[in-house]
Amino acid sequence: MKFTKTGLSGVYLIEPEVFQDNRGLFVKTFHSNNFGDIGLKDNIKESFYSISSKNVIRGMHFQLPPKDHVKLLYVTAGNIIDVVLDIRKDSPTYGEHISVELSAINKKIIYIPSGFAHGFCALSENTIVVYMLTGTYSPSHDAGIRWDSFGMDWRIDAPVISDRDRGFPRLKDFDSPFLYKVQE
Repeated sequence: MKFTKTGLSGVYLIEPEVFQDNRGLFVKTFHSNNFGDIGLKDNIKESFYSISSKNVIRGMHFQLPPKDHVKLLYVTAGNIIDVVLDIRKDSPTYGEHISVELSAINKKIIYIPSGFAHGFCALSENTIVVYMLTGTYSPSHDAGIRWDSFGMDWRIDAPVISDRDRGFPRLKDFDSPFLYKVQE
């Protein structure tokens, strides 16, 4: 696995090991030793997937402390623009975001630590996104930032947004409980 730092401290783009032969592909998406070797949390506790139609935006989601967690995401069908927003108080990149294309073709994985809001826009029909988390979902700690409040150009005219996601506070109105810690 190849781990590449992004412009947000602690967020990594990962290129998995891909094995191909006459039968097809075998993709290793997670190996705890690889994560542990560079100091990333690897105690996965929950996994699920979503299926989205084209132009669906899901986000910007996170869990509040003490139920916050690390997310590891990848796409098994279709493609997305994946977006990560820094919401850590006193972070030099607070309020900044990155976006990257994840797809079944490029097989890239994104590692998102606690203190970041996450969302994506499906670029194709029946896009499947797999999530692996170091914590379990807690409805009372479920939170988010409004998808259109931090300067991301989603590049679509008619996004499909849930009522829940429309109801999140704007970034400027959010009092973050996350604190910045220097990452290696």
